[in-house]
Amino acid sequence: MADPPRQTASELIRHLRGLGLLAPWLAWLLAADILLSLMLPLKFLKPDLAYNLSSRIAYTVWRWIQYTFEKQNGAVITSSGDKLPTGESAIVVSNHVSWSDFYMIQALAIRAGMLGRCRWFAKVQLRMVPFLGWGLWVMGMPLVSRNWLKDKAELDRVFNGITKRRWPTWLVSFSEATRFTQKKYLESTEWCSANNKPQPRHLLYPRVKGFVSTVQHLRESPHVKAVYDLTIAYQRGKQWHVGPSMWETLSCPRLSEPLSLGGRGYKFHVHARRFELGELPEDDEGLAKWLEQRWVEKGEWLEEKRKEWAASR
Repeated sequence: MADPPRQTASELIRHLRGLGLLAPWLAWLLAADILLSLMLPLKFLKPDLAYNLSSRIAYTVWRWIQYTFEKQNGAVITSSGDKLPTGESAIVVSNHVSWSDFYMIQALAIRAGMLGRCRWFAKVQLRMVPFLGWGLWVMGMPLVSRNWLKDKAELDRVFNGITKRRWPTWLVSFSEATRFTQKKYLESTEWCSANNKPQPRHLLYPRVKGFVSTVQHLRESPHVKAVYDLTIAYQRGKQWHVGPSMWETLSCPRLSEPLSLGGRGYKFHVHARRFELGELPEDDEGLAKWLEQRWVEKGEWLEEKRKEWAASR
């Protein structure tokens, strides 16, 4: 067992290191939000230019924090599945486990040349945050309440830019609408049992309305070619489905080095499947069942990954 004073000193050094890495990025994030806010008039006068400039600014912010996670803090992200075409616009759906899910998706976006084009469903309350909320609005982020009737005007705003102006994008959503926990898994299981729905393994039952609305809007746009189904898996030591906290991703070095060697012991993996948008069902009910089936298959894939990692210990 580590000596308590030495352990305390080590933790202090780690926190100071994290602050040292985070401070310049936060300064640039604030500067980027101010730049995006100043572009508000441009959004009305030259919407295409505003979208492209905001995408370039977003790229610098997200690429920097990705560099911190992978290079400075030693996270090794492995991937499998379909190769995602470079520069292709798509609807992206994923399970949600940890703060670090964003890094997993961004790793694929970087390889596909779409990092700056990622647009994430975000909470509508962020709209009221000075600079940050304005910047998200300029970028074309969908700011939603998860009440799809109330969100119709906001979704029309976002979708019109993609469909009418053909903005390149990855429109990303976590279809479970919340992070996985064992408590939420039990609640999901009870709901599925009461409503005669299949409960996916290691996942929460997906919220289908947002997905259906997104597909029905964006299938009108000829440049949005596909749906990407991403499955994210974690392990730490012997603990399955455990991802790092936000502060760990920012402050801890050697994230993927084994615990036995003094590292944090995390495994990070993302599995990608690509589906042609034109091959999805046309009707709302069919789309809901399509997403439901993908989640069942994701659960089976996760179980196989769990067994694979357990056998490799």
